[in-house]
Amino acid sequence: MRDKINIGYGQGFWGDSILGPVRLVKEGPLDYLALDYLAEVTMSIMQKLKGRNPAAGYATDFVQMLDRTLPDIHEKGIKVIANAGGVNSEACLQAVLELARKKGIKGLKVGVIDGDDILTRIPELVKNGHAMKNMDDGRPLSEIQGTLLSANAYIGAFAVADCLAAGAQIVIAGRVTDPALVGGPMIHEFGWGPEDYDKLAASTVAGHIAECGAQCTGGNYTNWREVEDFVRIGYPVIEGRPDGQFVVTKHEGTGGLLNRNTIVSQLLYEMGDPERYLGPDCAADFTSAMVEEIGPNRVQVSGIKGGPPTDTYKISLSYKNGYKAVGQLTVAGPDAIDKAKLCAEIVWGRLALDGCEFSEDEKMVEFVGAGVTHAGILESNDPPEVVLRIGVKSTDKAKVTRFGSEIVPLVTSGPPGVTGFAGGRPKATDIVGYWPALLDKTQVRTRVRVEES
Repeated sequence: MRDKINIGYGQGFWGDSILGPVRLVKEGPLDYLALDYLAEVTMSIMQKLKGRNPAAGYATDFVQMLDRTLPDIHEKGIKVIANAGGVNSEACLQAVLELARKKGIKGLKVGVIDGDDILTRIPELVKNGHAMKNMDDGRPLSEIQGTLLSANAYIGAFAVADCLAAGAQIVIAGRVTDPALVGGPMIHEFGWGPEDYDKLAASTVAGHIAECGAQCTGGNYTNWREVEDFVRIGYPVIEGRPDGQFVVTKHEGTGGLLNRNTIVSQLLYEMGDPERYLGPDCAADFTSAMVEEIGPNRVQVSGIKGGPPTDTYKISLSYKNGYKAVGQLTVAGPDAIDKAKLCAEIVWGRLALDGCEFSEDEKMVEFVGAGVTHAGILESNDPPEVVLRIGVKSTDKAKVTRFGSEIVPLVTSGPPGVTGFAGGRPKATDIVGYWPALLDKTQVRTRVRVEES
């Protein structure tokens, strides 16, 4: 057993900078590279892509990143864990193997974790009495079952550890939890079991701190003027130890800022009950964490307590929930806010004149530049220009499309100073609804498989 492992966290979401993982691999010591590509809406996007093309449905950014780093990863023996599989882990697996063969890398072991995607099993599950009620409003899933786009269980770190134990150097997963990308290597390296709750809770906290990438090393930080060299901001590295204690750091010489405040700020991110942060492997008590600076860009976290997990998995489902369209115009000159408000009134009035009306909860109007982000907190002055953002939603696609044709005409048939219409008419697009639910763990079985280039 090693006394320490270095786990770099190189992606906070699908669309994060490719330089995060590339620089983690090239600029310092690393045992593992963790990459998070998935969010709730991402799964539905991937499902739609797979519907159009059976070879799609995974994070193509992952393969592009490997195209730049795979020789270094293979040579240095770095193991990669990514939830890049999305809703098509098999296609992602084949793309990675093809890339390895193209680069002449033989013997690369690539593993895949299956079992989280339960979309095709929904009719069977509902029939067998699993209501999967919406956690926010209690509605049964049967109400929207026919409009589902995706359905995935948040599986845990032990599936990742199983794949590593099977010999995979690259682990491709679907909807594992973000902390599982860190917890999996710790379980594998240190031999933790399902009842090592304190240690599992420590890995949960470590993964939670790192899961947004550079957001714990100075990104999105309140005291942003203290952050040096945003261009070369360092992504986090977790130094994990067998007892569960860990240090958050970053590669030597990189930019950004890593201190107790940046770590605590991220620790509070997306927090429900801090004494019982629920995951598939344990319940973690975030209030037990002792956070201490032990050197420049080195923060130690210790003392974390945990307890048993629930007997259910959280299920993330997405579904078609109508249509929307949003457009914008820039309104400049004296009385910009008043003119922008008049523009909105004109749009609603002309639509009504043509028999196309929307209820108040179907309409959206914002005046960007007039304090909308902090509405009711900051006083709004009279800016020299504002951006009018105006939109609608409806189950009637034709109505939403009709709305899109009334924005650009304001340039010549509204008040003066209206511009910024180069984007043309906004088009009706699908609204993706989010449905959080719970499912008995006995209904989800994960499987791991390893192939070699």
